[in-house]
Amino acid sequence: MIGYVTLGTNDRERGAKFYDAVCGALGVGRMMENDEFIAWGAPGGGAGIGLTKPFDGNPASVGNGVMVALEAKDEEQVRQLHAVALANGGTCEGPPGPRGEGFCAAYFRDPDGNKLNAFIMGAG
Repeated sequence: MIGYVTLGTNDRERGAKFYDAVCGALGVGRMMENDEFIAWGAPGGGAGIGLTKPFDGNPASVGNGVMVALEAKDEEQVRQLHAVALANGGTCEGPPGPRGEGFCAAYFRDPDGNKLNAFIMGAG
């Protein structure tokens, strides 16, 4: 259903370092890149994530209530993605752990303040 999500950045290279690490931990790399935009994912795979400076030339800002959820393969990968995010300039918004019956998640922000989480449904 969702092909990709694009997030704004004010520092493309700083953001690229963050997403190279987080997406690499998910097993995907850059699938498209030009001077303005970078996208991570696998053509024909699940939804990708893009990073760009806003087209209108104004500073990127965080959407209030917006969050991108990254599906992990297991609870260990939820913990790993959270650690990778923090080690690459991200900030913690909620440590890894259960968030209800069968749902495990960890919440973090990228260096521009965009909120993401890593999650697994059906967690034990």
